Amino acid sequence: MMQHSERSGVLLALGGFTLLSLGDAVIKTMAGEWSPLAVAALRFALGSAGLSALLAMTEGQPGFRPTNPWLQLGRGICLAAASLCFFSAIFVMPLASAMALAFVSPVIVALLSGPLLGEKVRTAVWFASIAALGGVALVLRPNLAELGLVALLPLASAFFFALMVIANRASAGQGSALSMQVFIQVCAMPLLLIAAWSGHLSGFESLEVSTPDWTVVARCAVVAITASSAHWLAYMGTQRAGASTIAPTTYVQMLVATLLGWWWFGDVPDLLTLTGAAIIIGAGLLLWWSTPRAPPPVERLITGD
Repeated sequence: MMQHSERSGVLLALGGFTLLSLGDAVIKTMAGEWSPLAVAALRFALGSAGLSALLAMTEGQPGFRPTNPWLQLGRGICLAAASLCFFSAIFVMPLASAMALAFVSPVIVALLSGPLLGEKVRTAVWFASIAALGGVALVLRPNLAELGLVALLPLASAFFFALMVIANRASAGQGSALSMQVFIQVCAMPLLLIAAWSGHLSGFESLEVSTPDWTVVARCAVVAITASSAHWLAYMGTQRAGASTIAPTTYVQMLVATLLGWWWFGDVPDLLTLTGAAIIIGAGLLLWWSTPRAPPPVERLITGD
């Protein structure tokens, strides 16, 4: 049962991270139309409202009582910080480049899940992470030095996302998957609103918050649905498989982002990009193949059924 749960956790995480890349592509279509900080705030406002209504209908008032409020606040802070950094990054950087830089996150998770969670990091996880990072390096061109200070945005996002993944694991058993998503989004909202308002007052034209076009609101609603579903899948995957095991599955985002960039934004990948994507896929397969399979039930070994 444990091995089966781990494999299903990997699949859930893969589905979640694929949805995240789809939402990222939708967000990038809003570049230049509205402040990235306001986009993040509106996306989470819509997500929080929808999930809170669903939680109220399914679990009632008890569903809104977290066992450890401070831990939930920490999850929300990490999600808000990661989202603000990444939303801002993809507004000014190619989607694949921002995604590639953000892929230091699984390495951070793998490094911290041992001391913070007491999890055993399997050797195959390290090999998969190293291989996937090699694939990311091929996709990420030109050199990081040429990207300037903007490169720090996805790197900062990666750090906060890694902390969020670890906090998700630490919060296991403290509520339903739905309530955990409500907690993290509601806790993220104050920071997002403050950031959007601060950006408006900063004097930067790109951060000015004006009345958005209805299409911007609609796209934020789409992202709210896909991202909320993605975080729920990633949360469930973490609960079942462990933070260090699902960490390399985030690399599927690189493949999806590359394909969407090709189809949606006309960014045609070259041979090295395709090679890097192939390495990333290989790393994911290595993780899957290295997951222990459950032994046959004792009854079947005895009876031969």
